[in-house]
Amino acid sequence: MVSARAAEIASNLDTVRTRLGDAATDAGRALADVRLIVVTKTVPVGDIRDAIAAGATDLGENYVTELRDKRPAIDDPTVRWHYIGALQSNTAHHVADRADVVHTVAGERAARRLAGRASRNGRPLDVLLEVDFTGERSGVAPEEAPARADLVAALDGVRLCGLMTIAPPTPGAEGARPWFRELRELRDGIREHHPDVLDLSMGMSLDYQVAVQEGATMVRIGTAVFGARTSPPGR
Repeated sequence: MVSARAAEIASNLDTVRTRLGDAATDAGRALADVRLIVVTKTVPVGDIRDAIAAGATDLGENYVTELRDKRPAIDDPTVRWHYIGALQSNTAHHVADRADVVHTVAGERAARRLAGRASRNGRPLDVLLEVDFTGERSGVAPEEAPARADLVAALDGVRLCGLMTIAPPTPGAEGARPWFRELRELRDGIREHHPDVLDLSMGMSLDYQVAVQEGATMVRIGTAVFGARTSPPGR
């Protein structure tokens, strides 16, 4: 028998997929062109299993410790794990060991440590360059992105496949549109030298439909699937 919680998660996922499809249609795109990354930050393993049973295939983790613990606990080869938290040089080796995709490459030292570990593991990682439009978060400034893309693309052990951002806070979803559009334009410029840089990871629970309309190929959605989060002990 399906539990009430499992049914709730499945229903929420269906709602998100429907809205993703509507946004894709509005933009003349196919839903298949947008990858739904279900963000499992602070989410218990049981709820994650319910999401997988409801069709989730891509999971996103913000905390290294949770990524390190949850992947072996889930132990499902059909799932792709995305690291979407700040990438730090002192924990980049753990990320390389557990993640399949890293969305938050920015600093040179952390990028080199991630690539070195992935190369030694013999398991190349897809990575995205994080761009910060606020000057206050982790990520590279937009004017620095082309040079940093050159550096990351030259590293053994990683494959630069796109750009990622978190839109600055705005009163509503529509306010995020200019930032998503700017990321797309930045990606298009970088593609002139790196044609494999295709992905745009942008859009979360409050603004993912706008992100899809502006070209997102990956959206990172947690609250709309699992509900409001509580911080784990020590956070």
